[in-house]
Amino acid sequence: MNIVVAAEIMFLASCGAGASTDSKSELSAKKAELQKLKTDQTKINDQVTKLEATIAKLDPSTATAEKPKLVGVTTIATSNFDHYIDLQGRVDAVNISYIAPRNGTGGVVKGVFVKKGDFVKKGQLLLQLDDIIAKQTLLASEQTLAATKAQLDLNKDLYKRRQNLWSQGIGTEVDVITAKTNAENFEAQYNSQLENLKNAQQQVNFTSVYSGVDGVADDVNIRVGEMFTGVVSGNPPAPQIKIVNNNNLKVTAQVPENYLGRVKVGNHVVINFPDINKTSDAVITVASPLIDNNSRSFYIEAKIPSSKDFHPNQIALVKIQDFSIKNTITIPVNTLQSDDKGKFVMVYSKESDRTVAKKRSVVIGDFYNDKLEIKSGLKEGDTIITDGFQGLYDGQLITTEGK
Repeated sequence: MNIVVAAEIMFLASCGAGASTDSKSELSAKKAELQKLKTDQTKINDQVTKLEATIAKLDPSTATAEKPKLVGVTTIATSNFDHYIDLQGRVDAVNISYIAPRNGTGGVVKGVFVKKGDFVKKGQLLLQLDDIIAKQTLLASEQTLAATKAQLDLNKDLYKRRQNLWSQGIGTEVDVITAKTNAENFEAQYNSQLENLKNAQQQVNFTSVYSGVDGVADDVNIRVGEMFTGVVSGNPPAPQIKIVNNNNLKVTAQVPENYLGRVKVGNHVVINFPDINKTSDAVITVASPLIDNNSRSFYIEAKIPSSKDFHPNQIALVKIQDFSIKNTITIPVNTLQSDDKGKFVMVYSKESDRTVAKKRSVVIGDFYNDKLEIKSGLKEGDTIITDGFQGLYDGQLITTEGK
């Protein structure tokens, strides 16, 4: 009994699924049919309107009084057209100093004299590293050098004495040569140990870590007792101390690769800082020729003037002027229409005692915001319909009264 019931349920489910599929197919067919009828209706209405207009011209007695459509118009005048590329960038510092141990190995931190956000000056002490071993090495070098200096002075004096005696015919030439050789050997040892002393003093100096620039401590990732190596391990590694110079800033952005030929060093840039409602002009100072494989974009930067309002990592809206055309024709971008023959606009035209809309084919260029560049099809002094152009047909009676 259970097997029979299960079979009936499966049969009904399969019928339901089939019915659902058939319904979807039928719905798609009906939608396509409706769209075709609407298209045919539009074409027929256009044909009827044009035929009525032709008949009215041939036999005015049969024409019904046509009510003109109210429109708004604008007379075209040439103007400058500036095209921009809108991007989001950020403020970055030109001079960033990553503090690293000067001895190449670092050491254990005994004192930290800076915290994140502090302003530091060039030469200011930031860290003190453990210097016990370095000072012991320095002390040993000083003692060794002092002993060698004493031996050197003694042998120099002995050499002078041997020379004086030899000049008086006392002693032997071998004694003079031996004394000279001994003095020269001790002098060589002294010079070598003096260099060792300088190196030991340098190692002591290296235990004091100073800032190499003026700026703000952007990162301070080190504490007393930790090993100072210059970087914090991680993925990616981070600097233990980073100093940023806020007086020398730039704005950086990534530009899509399709603009590679249009964005170059020297391009004018308008930079808006939305958080502080401030705008600044700049020029591109760096435009990388390399495309990032992941973002498919290339890097640009533009220096900005020093200001207390600008801060590293601040958001900046970047407008790059990639080209500018003087004395060209532009129209509102929303007035452009399309049909199966191409792009067109509706223009205001006078025909004897009638004012009608005429379709005018145009060749377009670039657009920015609400302005569209017209390469051909319109000239200065033409009047285009900018309001009420939707649904107008070629030759339709229009009026501007009330506008």
